[in-house]
Amino acid sequence: MVVLSIPFVLISVLLLWTSFGEADYMAYKDPNKPVEIRVKDLLGRMTLAEKIGQMTQIEQLVATPSVVKNYYIGSLMSGGGSVPKPQATTDDWINMINGDPNLVKRIGAATTLEVRATGIPYAFAPCIAVCRDPRWGRCYESYSEVHTVVQNMTEIILGLQGDMPANYPKGFPYIAGKNNVVACAKHFVGDGGTQKGINENNTIIDENGLMSIHMPAYLDSIAKGVSTVMISYSSWNGVKMHANRNLITGYLKNQLKFKGFTISDWEGIDRITSPPGSNYTCSVEASINAGIDMVMVPKMYDEFISNLTRLVNMNVVPVSRINDAVERILRVKFMMGLFEKPLADLSLADQIGKKEHRELAREAVRKSLVLLKNGKTSYSNPVLPLSKKAPKILVAGTHANNIGYQCGGWTIEWQGASGEITAGTTILDAVKSTVDPSTTVVFSENPDSDFIKTGNFSYALVIVGEHPYTETSGDSQNLTLPDPGPSTIQTVCSSIKCIVVLITGRPVVIQPYLSNIDALVAAWLPGSEGQGVADIIFGDFGFTGKLPRTWFKSVDQLPMNFGDKNYDPLFPFWFGLETKGRLS
Repeated sequence: MVVLSIPFVLISVLLLWTSFGEADYMAYKDPNKPVEIRVKDLLGRMTLAEKIGQMTQIEQLVATPSVVKNYYIGSLMSGGGSVPKPQATTDDWINMINGDPNLVKRIGAATTLEVRATGIPYAFAPCIAVCRDPRWGRCYESYSEVHTVVQNMTEIILGLQGDMPANYPKGFPYIAGKNNVVACAKHFVGDGGTQKGINENNTIIDENGLMSIHMPAYLDSIAKGVSTVMISYSSWNGVKMHANRNLITGYLKNQLKFKGFTISDWEGIDRITSPPGSNYTCSVEASINAGIDMVMVPKMYDEFISNLTRLVNMNVVPVSRINDAVERILRVKFMMGLFEKPLADLSLADQIGKKEHRELAREAVRKSLVLLKNGKTSYSNPVLPLSKKAPKILVAGTHANNIGYQCGGWTIEWQGASGEITAGTTILDAVKSTVDPSTTVVFSENPDSDFIKTGNFSYALVIVGEHPYTETSGDSQNLTLPDPGPSTIQTVCSSIKCIVVLITGRPVVIQPYLSNIDALVAAWLPGSEGQGVADIIFGDFGFTGKLPRTWFKSVDQLPMNFGDKNYDPLFPFWFGLETKGRLS
């Protein structure tokens, strides 16, 4: 599987179960009828149980055929690390299902083919959070601290769902065809602004701040036909977003005229109460009446369904609210073509990991690298690009030969993992394939000073960074590099000319070591295509990347964002040195 540089949180497959007979003509089955007529016809035929089933999304691990049939389950999802089996192949996924704006748009188009090839028609992407504090464990899922950058990146929606035709009605979901997937703008809204960057915490900001910083990308997403919007775990000024009727129904649905469906996060409604799940009936009532259409249960489906059914029968949740939710869900399903083509398309199996997609991922790596320093004391004596014909070079660091570390979280496993977790090229392998055959490449993960001083190396590449993480486990109040990263930098860079490549999801503490470093590169999480790093540092292509977020001097400055009154960064927003490339 190609690992592209966009964050995929969860992937789900949407189902439809109906028990209607075949004797009479049914408009909803007629593909020549307008979508709205088909939605109205089917909605009118459904029982309350079937409607509530459509609002229920469950984890595929608990989705037996009898459960799906008996509860009329409308959607299955694969949570982080939830796979048909370890090291699942394309066939395994298919069997489970059947039983720079332009660059990001192209990434979306490649992603949609690979996702569709597995039989899955729904991707929980893009994350359009505006991360205002890098201490947040999901900051790497965000495109930038500046909302205009995030707005530009919503172009990926057109890659995933397809280009909208001219004069398409505003607010309605759009999916171009069978080779496209449903996109999901998330997490509505303010998830990137929580206090101290604590995941699922409270975003304290006035309405003007919320609307001017965190909301704009949703307007762009809706204008581009995004089909679904996922609600945030976080709160806005103390009100849980999963229970915020004013924003979900009042603003998103009524004011912005969004006609797709909203979906909760994983057990998101449980967390309306404290502790989570302590009053589940209250959570169901508050979330559905707030305007959430589909609930990612994901395992306690019987409890959710029975609670919602009882609330409807008691007139606590109006039938009109249920009809609104199911109408929106059916609209998206008809747009997806699920009624005409409900099963996986086996002809797309060759799209997984295809060469063109790997080349695109490699291009994305090249264009995202940011050169932060190039020369120990002066930019007039640059270190990069490196010579390919050096007699002997040292490659050091925990992240030099670890594809799992390059990919980070949300890769194969929920929290990611170390080692050869997927196919790809490590940076060490990329270096070896790039330098001249006469060059000796020596790898030592954490060499001592004697090894370095006696090694007669021309220069050293030090590749260190963060370990994989997702969500709350990635929250960090100190943002320091894990050991032995700092000591490796100190030991190597105090002994020999060194180029440090950081593999991180965000800015980290680097100022204490900066004076010893000859060249510094922010490579972020380059994913499976480490060759893109070698393409740049050896000069086949030039550095063009810019920082999408401020690089602080000390965590004591945080939160600090571009435009703040006392803005004093180590490297400012949109900083990035440039070099010329031989092949650029």
